[in-house]
Amino acid sequence: MAMIKIKNPVFLLLYFNSLLYLVHAANNTISKGQLIPDGQPIFSENNNFAMGFFGPENSSLRYVGIWYNRIQDRSVIWVANRQAPLRDRNGVLTVGNNGNLIVRDGNGAVVWSSNVLELSSNNTQANLEDTGNVLLSEADDIQRVYWKSFDHPTDTFLPSMRVLATATSGENKAFVSWKSATDPSPGNYTMGVDPRAAPQIVIWEGDRRRWRSGYWDGTIFTGVTYMSGLTNFVYGFKTEFDNGEVYITYNPLNDSDFMKFQISWDGFEKQLQWNESEKQWDSIQQQPANDCELYNFCGDFAICSESSRPRCRCMEGFHPVNGDQWNMDIWSGGCMRNNPLQCQRNDSSGGAEDRFKEMSCNKLPDFADLIDRRQISGSCEEICLRNCSCKGYADVDNIGCMIWYENLIDIQDFGKPGIVMHLRLADSEFDESKLSRTVIALIAVGGAVFLALLAGLLWFLKRKFQARPAAASASLNTKSEVPFSDMSKSKGYSSEISGPADLVIEGSQVNGPDLPLFSFSYVAAATDNFSEELGQGGFGHVYKGKLPTGEDIAVKRLSKISGQGLEEFKNEIILIAKLQHRNLVRLLGCCIHGEEKLLLYEYMPNKSLDFILFDPAKQAILDWKTRFAIIEGIARGLLYLHRDSRLRIIHRDLKASNILLDEEMTPKISDFGMARIFGGNQNELNTNRVVGTYGYMSPEYAMEGLFSVKSDVYSFGVLLLEIISGRRNTSFRQSDHASLIAYAWDLWNEDKAIDLLDPSIRESCNRNEVLRCINVGMLCVQDSAVQRPTMSHVVLMLESNNTSQNLPLPRQPTYTSMRASIDTSEIYLDGQEIVSSNDVTVTMVVGR
Repeated sequence: MAMIKIKNPVFLLLYFNSLLYLVHAANNTISKGQLIPDGQPIFSENNNFAMGFFGPENSSLRYVGIWYNRIQDRSVIWVANRQAPLRDRNGVLTVGNNGNLIVRDGNGAVVWSSNVLELSSNNTQANLEDTGNVLLSEADDIQRVYWKSFDHPTDTFLPSMRVLATATSGENKAFVSWKSATDPSPGNYTMGVDPRAAPQIVIWEGDRRRWRSGYWDGTIFTGVTYMSGLTNFVYGFKTEFDNGEVYITYNPLNDSDFMKFQISWDGFEKQLQWNESEKQWDSIQQQPANDCELYNFCGDFAICSESSRPRCRCMEGFHPVNGDQWNMDIWSGGCMRNNPLQCQRNDSSGGAEDRFKEMSCNKLPDFADLIDRRQISGSCEEICLRNCSCKGYADVDNIGCMIWYENLIDIQDFGKPGIVMHLRLADSEFDESKLSRTVIALIAVGGAVFLALLAGLLWFLKRKFQARPAAASASLNTKSEVPFSDMSKSKGYSSEISGPADLVIEGSQVNGPDLPLFSFSYVAAATDNFSEELGQGGFGHVYKGKLPTGEDIAVKRLSKISGQGLEEFKNEIILIAKLQHRNLVRLLGCCIHGEEKLLLYEYMPNKSLDFILFDPAKQAILDWKTRFAIIEGIARGLLYLHRDSRLRIIHRDLKASNILLDEEMTPKISDFGMARIFGGNQNELNTNRVVGTYGYMSPEYAMEGLFSVKSDVYSFGVLLLEIISGRRNTSFRQSDHASLIAYAWDLWNEDKAIDLLDPSIRESCNRNEVLRCINVGMLCVQDSAVQRPTMSHVVLMLESNNTSQNLPLPRQPTYTSMRASIDTSEIYLDGQEIVSSNDVTVTMVVGR
């Protein structure tokens, strides 16, 4: 025990009296009168955290703090006396006579107190919980809590903390950075929540904003740039209501992880996760991450895009205030309107009204006002038009009508579809208005002769631009290549890559994919004249190849009689070339040569999921741990398609044969020929061309042609149940159950859900994980799309440690997309890929 020098005799008496408590007090509890000296911390029940005195590196000052105890890096997450450090080791932590938790120096003077003014009694105690929270409560009634350290944080936000986000309470600067890396006193940066309109996480430097997260929509902070592998920032946040107050909380995907958010001394918000194998904190994400993340980097009425050069551009209808500084390195002053709003003009000329231009924002402007429809009548647009100060509006899902009365600031474009905002502009900013005024001016100035010359010029330009696609097509189709018939004479690669370009396929231009275009001779050489076939499907055959670099590839060769036609081929090129995620198959390039159309993919040595999963001789290879990882990977890939990619993609044909497995059994979603792009504000589309695979189609898609993200959720639910059981959904046709879904429901209803698990892997399974997955699967295959979870909620449920009892309960599904009869003329290959000749499925609703 460290020697303690005590000068005050009264305090010495108190100290020795407190020793009587040491035997009886719990290790995580400080009772009234018990002294915790420097060097003898208390520990939470499972030793996750410790509380006591500590000294920063290279400093003699002493503070009372809470730190991680079970990990090598015992970083401090809370400090009591950060503004009143002790200068020696004679301090003690105790519960004083008035019932407050206090820190005394060696002379018995109080240097810090929990400072609760109203205690019903002074018989209190302090408990250090395994969450890192300290509770000051009644000793005889620990449910009666007077004070929590989580309500008075320093620089760290931990899981289970709550941050007040009630609009009437205003900005809550809950977290204050350290002054330096080794000085816990309050620093220059704060972090907290601005609840105006919708909660946002904000970093302040003094009173000036440094960064903000964008508005909370109930699921995500809409202005956070999160990439593949960094989505932990999104999952786990939620809104909590308590006694009329709104709080933001965070729960990690895995309760056993050590996770924290911290406002660093140099002004960065960091999400950190402890890596036990490397004995270090891994940075999951950090904000601000780039120049565009710095608050209002481009100025008012400007948009910042980190992927563009210059980064800054003016909103439509605006021009730079300082035109000579229009470059990527110098930008100041923001933008100003080209023309004043009609309602701001003093004259009454024209009689035109202001209008709105749609624009896509990934991070909406700051300082929105949320309109309460119960108090103000009219649409969001009408409300904005009625007030001349209104600069724009947005009607945002899960938030409501947002109006901007102040200058539009801190706007970002992430290079992917965002939230539709309606920008208020003068009527003169719209193309048709400009055209009409131009025509009038031309008539006044030049008369009929000038108009005749203009007409001739327009005719010439029209002819020129109409000819361009044909020329491009001709240049592509006449590209010099080694004929296929001569490949037997050629042992090498020739005409390797045409390079990334806009593709022209049979006169139709496919714009934009940054995708290498390979010559046919190059692909033929890579595949040894298409000698090693990997498989086939409705589209045609797949061959194995090898690039000159030694990289193995898979080549999909479109069949001339394929059910996947030219449109699907172009669709796959356009979509997958723009997508990057570890759970999506990677497209390396394509080849178009006459009637030959080929796609080059990364090679998947373990083939498709159905190749192993439904083979009794192989399925045991997929033990439960592997299957669960595959389920999680598919879910993350779908979430990326639905929400996190630059495009919003509905796959429409998710099934086991379209899940490929790499050498580590990592799942990769493939085959985007049927996929569709959704606009930023689209939630559902209708089609009279229903395509896909029976057994995986949702009811509303198969019967009404309606598809949405929830259609993919249904297919995922079917696939999840197949992975658990090792059986196809269609394998129950000759049984008492109409489908795997019906069989799973009966087991669920009889409290025998665990019997759904593939018997070959029951010994390797985690029972709680299996039951949780079955629960999630049954929720995904609900008949009504509204009752199905989104993929963000699916991922959260899968990766949480909650038991199935804590998840929503599914209702009995009554639908199955099995065919009542099968026309063999509509079957491709082995009968698993079925597409009706008229593209309309025949479905049978099975009642229960």
